[in-house]
Amino acid sequence: MKRWRALIVLGTAQFLMVLDTAVMNVSISQLVEDFHTEVTAIQGVITFYTLVMAAFMVTGGKLGDAFGRRRTFAVGLVVYGVGSALTSVAPSLWVLALGWSVIEGLGATLVLPALAALVAGAYRGRDRSVAYGVIGGLAGAGIAVGPLLGGWVTTYLTWRLVFAGEVVLVIAMLCAVRWVPDTPPGPRTKLDAGGVALSAAGLALVVLGVLQSSSWGWLKPRNPPFTVFGFAPTMFVIAGGAALLWAFSAWERRQQERAREPLVNLSMFAVPPLRSGLAMLLGQNMILLGLFFVIPLYLQVVQGFNAFQTGLRLLPVSLTMLLSAMTGPLLARIATPRTVVRCGLLVLLVAAVWLLSTVQPHIDNLSFGLAMGVLGLGMGLLASQLGNIVQSSVGEKERSEAGGLQYTAQNLGSSLGTALIGSLLIGALVNAFTTEIDNNPKISEDVRKQAGISMEAGVSFVSTDQVRTTAEHAALPPDEVDAVVDSYATAQLNSLKAAVLAAAAIPLCAFPFTRHLPAERLVKRGKPAGPAGAAGG
Repeated sequence: MKRWRALIVLGTAQFLMVLDTAVMNVSISQLVEDFHTEVTAIQGVITFYTLVMAAFMVTGGKLGDAFGRRRTFAVGLVVYGVGSALTSVAPSLWVLALGWSVIEGLGATLVLPALAALVAGAYRGRDRSVAYGVIGGLAGAGIAVGPLLGGWVTTYLTWRLVFAGEVVLVIAMLCAVRWVPDTPPGPRTKLDAGGVALSAAGLALVVLGVLQSSSWGWLKPRNPPFTVFGFAPTMFVIAGGAALLWAFSAWERRQQERAREPLVNLSMFAVPPLRSGLAMLLGQNMILLGLFFVIPLYLQVVQGFNAFQTGLRLLPVSLTMLLSAMTGPLLARIATPRTVVRCGLLVLLVAAVWLLSTVQPHIDNLSFGLAMGVLGLGMGLLASQLGNIVQSSVGEKERSEAGGLQYTAQNLGSSLGTALIGSLLIGALVNAFTTEIDNNPKISEDVRKQAGISMEAGVSFVSTDQVRTTAEHAALPPDEVDAVVDSYATAQLNSLKAAVLAAAAIPLCAFPFTRHLPAERLVKRGKPAGPAGAAGG
């Protein structure tokens, strides 16, 4: 039992990192109400949190190498705890963004790369496979407990208590951090500040462009702060981010040519299993966070459920993800990682298509619950393999850097998933509502023009009751009020289906990237696979 004490601390940290994202997603409607804002603003806060982690995760891994992984892990917990404390008392949206998105995000960039490397350093062979299965399972548990705990606390008390409780959990982990075996720090080298700046700015611009596409428009300007040659700035911002990322890669190559320590050793991307594993992590989190942004909106705004009822309906995905992620050690003995991941992608595709059929005016709880259970099964199959694939594809010296890349891919996927699926949702809502009111003979030309002007000024995903109230305040005749509300309700469901359909396309796009995943079992019967075997495929 003593050998698993380290896993208790590391697993609890992984659980904590996932917990409050799940809480935020299930509390969207309450956050909108508490801070007197819109869904898109909360979408921005959630996206910013994962973006901060994606932008600085590799930097956190470098700091772990230089100062010691256990020490960096502990410092990250302290920073995370400070952010949780500030979030719990946030009086305004910008303080929420500072405490949660920035401070907690920066704390996570120190904790997670060190966590991945500490797991790899503490366990070998089959024990390592077990450890990564447990870590993946606890990530699933965080997703399970987050909606349920967050939903109950949000509905009957206040969501702030979750973040106050996180502070207590952080203190408990700090008291037990000595259980985790440490590795001595490497030689301290000058941090590649230029690489940090270029990568962070590039990622930020790409995600910002995707996030704002719903309000700015992709090409035709909708409501942008400025235009470029008469076009919306969205594609120009994304292109600027891509240019900065290209400059980042050139900078890193130049750093290596000058025998300086780069932020990212680009030669690591020449390892096929590592490259494929990172691509899978990106796709997995795009699906998960994209759907976990859209589905609570469907349950709360369309179906009218409170946060606790929403958490109950998200429970099947969390339970099946936890159970299937914990099967990693067994699956590693009977199937190759490539086979398991491909099965996981196919299960995710089935789940997304099934979920698409459940988006109806009146929810079928049984069908919805089964679809969510299948979704969790697919997510768990991927989670059971990907962490081990990434860490087993590199040597001991590259553990922290691989961990940084691993969590960068995860959080970049989370950022892009929330931003892309969220922006598609709003964009589809605008287009569907425009089409519905144009085709409804009960709606007058004046109302069509007023609706068009309102949509140009910006649209948020609101309930039909709010639309009815707005229409009645505009002194529309009762039959026209009903027609506008019916058109909006239809548009709402169509936009949700479009968002889920976009999520369903991600597993298909990810499938070709499985080609270079390991085609040999990472844990063979009776003995662990060596590094060469792990990297094969």
